[in-house]
Amino acid sequence: MPKFIIKRWHGYHMVFAMSFCLTLVAILSIYHWFLGLMGLFIFLGLAFMLYRAELSFRSEFASYIETLGKQITNAGQIARDELPIGMILHDSDGKIEWHNAYVSKIKAGSRLIGVDMNECFPELKEVHFDSDSPIKIVIQDRVYEVLHQKYERLYFFRDITRLHQVTEKYHSERVVIGYLHMDNYDDAGQGLSDQESTQLLSDVAHIISKWSEEYQITIKRIETDKMFLVCNYRSLEKMIASRFDILDQVREMTRGYTIPITLSLGLASNGENMIERSQYAQAALDIALARGGDQAAVQMEEKIDFFGGKTNAIEKRTRVRARVISHAMSNLIRDCRQVIVMGHKRPDMDALGAAIGVVKFSLINQCEGFIVLDDENTSIQRLMDLVKQHDYLGDHIITPERALQMIDDKDTLLILVDTHKPSLAIEPKLLERAHKVIVIDHHRRGQEFVKDPVLVYLEPYASSTSELVTELFQYRDQRLVMDTLEATSLLAGIVVDTKNFAFRSGSRTFEAASFLRRHGADLMMVQSLLKEDLNQYVKRAEIIKNTQLLYNEYAIALGDEQEVYDQLIIAQAADALLGMQGVSASFVIGRRNDGLISISARSQGELNVQFLMEKLGGGGHLTNAACQLKLSSLAEAKTQLVQVIKEIESIGGIET
Repeated sequence: MPKFIIKRWHGYHMVFAMSFCLTLVAILSIYHWFLGLMGLFIFLGLAFMLYRAELSFRSEFASYIETLGKQITNAGQIARDELPIGMILHDSDGKIEWHNAYVSKIKAGSRLIGVDMNECFPELKEVHFDSDSPIKIVIQDRVYEVLHQKYERLYFFRDITRLHQVTEKYHSERVVIGYLHMDNYDDAGQGLSDQESTQLLSDVAHIISKWSEEYQITIKRIETDKMFLVCNYRSLEKMIASRFDILDQVREMTRGYTIPITLSLGLASNGENMIERSQYAQAALDIALARGGDQAAVQMEEKIDFFGGKTNAIEKRTRVRARVISHAMSNLIRDCRQVIVMGHKRPDMDALGAAIGVVKFSLINQCEGFIVLDDENTSIQRLMDLVKQHDYLGDHIITPERALQMIDDKDTLLILVDTHKPSLAIEPKLLERAHKVIVIDHHRRGQEFVKDPVLVYLEPYASSTSELVTELFQYRDQRLVMDTLEATSLLAGIVVDTKNFAFRSGSRTFEAASFLRRHGADLMMVQSLLKEDLNQYVKRAEIIKNTQLLYNEYAIALGDEQEVYDQLIIAQAADALLGMQGVSASFVIGRRNDGLISISARSQGELNVQFLMEKLGGGGHLTNAACQLKLSSLAEAKTQLVQVIKEIESIGGIET
């Protein structure tokens, strides 16, 4: 503030003071006219001086304001011309009306008055200013942050190239932690001499060492078959771009051996600290192994991306694990008052057979068991008719509403069978309310999983969930007694998922079937349960009639847009197409009665259909997978499917 304002000594207070003085002069003149006259002259002199001082103050103050205004104007002009921020005013037609000098520097000295914004800055054509947030564009290798004030028709350009470079450098140098696991390491030497076994492992280690040098990865063996690795995000991006070629290199190198060695990797770039990042990496590795190995799982932000998984899972379940799971599950059931068993939406024969098996397992452990079922399902209707006529099984079927009332009890155990994804469960709310959850499934693990289960029996090497449940009975201490329907339900689940033991049937599958046969499973009843309806057969034939070939080997069949199909018909149509000559993979698209569009995918083993279905939000196995889409038409679903297939083919395919 100027000094003349601070030193100002006159104002309203002086007016009051002068009035007071004039009053005193008047009083003095009453007593002595001469002294009163002298006082009046002095008063007038002081008043004149005060008046001149006020005029001088106003003049100086006006001059100060004028000078300050000029300084502000000059400062604004300098700011517009010299600040490293571009400003552009445009009219309603998008033509530039005014811009500051910095904009000319951006466009290398050009004068842009009257030029259309889109012509001058074509980079702005591809962006949309939906909010007040700035967007980034690149102009001549420089990065600019652009803010558009729509109502003022004003653009601001700020050069953030340096900030962008620092950000990119920080991002690319972010630490990534991972684990590498050599699958089948212990079994790789079977049938080989000591020298051959040593040479095999040495060759694998050499490939891994070369790969780590190529991608600048620090790697350290922490266990016989497990390594710890550290790299930066730039290296991770290169590995993703190559789709983790180390998986293919090791697989091809060991393909000729009886038991080939494959790799599984889990990497993580998120987490607030190194401890969390290491935990995420271990969790990613666990998921990769649960999906069958021979793949990389990369945890980035909130999602996990999978790479590889091209080989079919080699059976490596052990009876020790089955026995441990059986005893652990028995103990958990005995500690509970009741058990609720739930499968996936629109359950198939495997889900219902496994649920019946779990109820039987609960009963022999002195615990009441109940099966959650919702709407009627034609694929299991024959079995349901027999269950309702059974001595006691019919009383153990409950609705989702009834289950929600029962699950509030802390002594209730929820067992999820034939799926591990909460979104696919018959009633996802049960999983949210349950205090204890057990998961039994044979599908490859996906990113979505039940939160904090007390026990997980997930074996992607098994043919079916019914097979896994059957193995739980084999380790009962007391003698097991099963009636015909219980054993037949489990056997029917195995038969359906293996297509009469033609697919995904290992030695353990036949052992489970033999066990059920010894305990009363009726093969004629199985055939009766699986008999086809004539109308369904005709519907399936109509779907197959509308088949087109993609790349001369992928059969894609489209159902009638106005027709509603049972999930079983769609799956059977895909199975039938796969048996046609020249077809290596089949895809059948149809609308279900719940409004969703279903895609069933099958493969002879030359194409990883699980990977394709995961791209569309589904999952399954390498040769048998599916997905459900919320779309308005079947043609739209086909377009998305074809697009995903073409994208995969463009990067070299996903052969198993």
